[in-house]
Amino acid sequence: MSMIREYEALSEADTFELGRRLGLSAGPGEIYCLCGDLGVGKTVFAKGFAEGLGVEDTVSSPTFTIVKEYDNGRLPLYHFDVYRISDPDEMYELGYEEFFFGSGVCLIEWAELISELIPEGAVKIEIAKLAAKGFDYRSIKIGSYYEDSWD
Repeated sequence: MSMIREYEALSEADTFELGRRLGLSAGPGEIYCLCGDLGVGKTVFAKGFAEGLGVEDTVSSPTFTIVKEYDNGRLPLYHFDVYRISDPDEMYELGYEEFFFGSGVCLIEWAELISELIPEGAVKIEIAKLAAKGFDYRSIKIGSYYEDSWD
């Protein structure tokens, strides 16, 4: 039986709000993996997630720095964008294990590029556009990163 939940976002505000609600319930040591094509709303979701954690800083995609740390919420948020990682060994150089196995929350954009490093228990958030349903429509699926029935 699949444990994947599917949500419909009809606007950028819906995507943000779903992220915010997930951030409200996030706990220490949890890892959330954002997957989806360019421009689907991963960073919008991340901004909502950060707000749910109480992060007051402006959140942007850490594409060129790989990871941004936000320490002013109820838990530290480690926001990764691994789009530019060409080899998972680069994550070792960043000391990723300190983040993944620490007391903060990790949110990883493009997690599929480092899938061999994602630990059991991680949550996968898959965002997809469905053009037939409109420009702003998004299908957002949330479940275990290692769920068998992702398709």
